[in-house]
Amino acid sequence: MKHRLPLVLLALSCSIPLLAAGAVETESAERASRALHQRIFTLDTHCDTPFLLLAPGWDIAKRHDSAERGSGRQDFPRMVEGGLDASFFAVFTSQGPRTEAGNRRAKAEADRVLAALDAMFRDQQSLCELALTPDDALRIAASGKRAIFIGMENGYPLGRDPKRLDEFYRRGVRYVTLAHTADNDICDSSTDERDPRDRGLSGFGRAVVRRMNDLGMMIDVSHISDRSLADVLALSRAPVLASHSCARALCDHPRNLTDAQLRAIAKRGGVIQLCILSDYVKKTPESPERKTALADFHRRMEARWGSWDQIADPADREAVSREWDAINQQHPQELATVRDAVDHIDHIVKVAGIDHVGIGTDFDGGGGLADCRDVTELPVITRELLKRGYTEAEIAKIWGGNALRMFVRVIAARKVTP
Repeated sequence: MKHRLPLVLLALSCSIPLLAAGAVETESAERASRALHQRIFTLDTHCDTPFLLLAPGWDIAKRHDSAERGSGRQDFPRMVEGGLDASFFAVFTSQGPRTEAGNRRAKAEADRVLAALDAMFRDQQSLCELALTPDDALRIAASGKRAIFIGMENGYPLGRDPKRLDEFYRRGVRYVTLAHTADNDICDSSTDERDPRDRGLSGFGRAVVRRMNDLGMMIDVSHISDRSLADVLALSRAPVLASHSCARALCDHPRNLTDAQLRAIAKRGGVIQLCILSDYVKKTPESPERKTALADFHRRMEARWGSWDQIADPADREAVSREWDAINQQHPQELATVRDAVDHIDHIVKVAGIDHVGIGTDFDGGGGLADCRDVTELPVITRELLKRGYTEAEIAKIWGGNALRMFVRVIAARKVTP
């Protein structure tokens, strides 16, 4: 073997300039992608950060370490660092009993989150501003502040009165995700295993869709069942939004959209916003230990409450969340990657077209990838898009242009001015 050593050394010495050149090229590409990311307008159409506004001591104006429990996936300093100009903050309400008492509780919870957002806009005027229209968002971003839209995830707080949409619209809500993980009075959910029948949009749901069209409020079809989506598309006179969904052809999950659904949404001028919650991006292997721990966790939770959505006591929710975090610490999940996520963008572009895709991370609602764990790492997505040959104009469409253009069409189709 000794006589081969000089040849090995020669090969290594020849490769050093190539390695150095590769490092310089990588660094140059990184700088170019970050510069592009900062240059274009960027919009995330779904995150659940408003819940953190209710947590004692959590301050959205301060930078938090994403590795620490309770830090969340974004705050205003990290949004600046990650080059995110605008975001839809979700007023989320878990699905509870479909009763008058349940409806009152849901309305009260939505009011509480909206009040926290009102306080945020009042207290952080130098950092953010409420956006109500696409023009607002562009103006606010140009000023150097974060443009914050409000969305409502789950139409449960509407009770059974579509006119309640008017009140939420006046308070700034510009889209409603019709359902969440369980069926409600508006429509069926894609993931309610307690009742596998798919009834689609209810009579009340039809009134909701019509009123949202009248107000110029976007209809969000993420989470809803296949029949519900078909019913919405047949009824709505305005384009619809899938604020945080992936392609079912790449990850077979009922939360994701089939190719036929992608085409149908695009045909009517809508957009599909990539969700980076790992379970919807790629099925990854799970260790036997993690499977056992999660099965035991879910069995005990369901025996006591039925589901997460049924846990009303904040102390119980905190205890369950802590146990969930402990399982993830002890038996971490293998997460999908940015490359896996951009595969979905490629697929949606192929099926629906470049004008009908965007990004809705679902940060603070489960969103996060192995190499994009919080808002500071969003430029990694831009870098991957560049590597795959997307132009700056196409990336600008994906990062917000498509969603804003659709929103303009929704506003143009309205019939009333609340």
